[in-house]
Amino acid sequence: MDTFAAAVTLFLIMDPLGNIPIFLSVLSRVAPERRRKILIRELLIALSLMLIFLFIGPGILHLLGLSREAISIGGGLVLMIIAIRMIFPSRGGVMGDDENDGEPLIVPLAVPLIAGPSVLATLVLMAETGPDRSVDWLIALGGAWLVTAIILLMSQQLYKLLGQRGLKAIERLMGMILISVAVQMLLDGFKSYLG
Repeated sequence: MDTFAAAVTLFLIMDPLGNIPIFLSVLSRVAPERRRKILIRELLIALSLMLIFLFIGPGILHLLGLSREAISIGGGLVLMIIAIRMIFPSRGGVMGDDENDGEPLIVPLAVPLIAGPSVLATLVLMAETGPDRSVDWLIALGGAWLVTAIILLMSQQLYKLLGQRGLKAIERLMGMILISVAVQMLLDGFKSYLG
């Protein structure tokens, strides 16, 4: 996987367009003058967590005795589930029907909406399969995070421009692309295991 493909994959998994309605809903209970500060804080927390997983994740895998093939196949399955949820969303949405009052901290904005399990698993997989390419993975992560940050910081304007239906259509298209990435990860894992 080249740097650009890795960045696109991470961006698709972060799914900022699909998360806009959730972000707006969670932040609706916060004073308007605090929203941008909270969003920036949550984006930085998510980036920090993703960087930790990119650089320390492979060490944890070695401690657990997991092979590259197991990570590739497991990551492909997780991506497949996420992609299917993007194409066929559940009624409760990503966060369910729970209402939380107050200012969000880490959960649900930073984790799991930006730095969710599938993003973290993908970062560990990239670091494990290409340990000599950490600069490439860092560039890919930085690019995907930056585009996600810009989209989420403009979420109010994008929601007004695209509307709920437009955002859903884009999210489903992104889900279709992500299914192809997940299938490729599965095929690579099986090929490596059987070959």
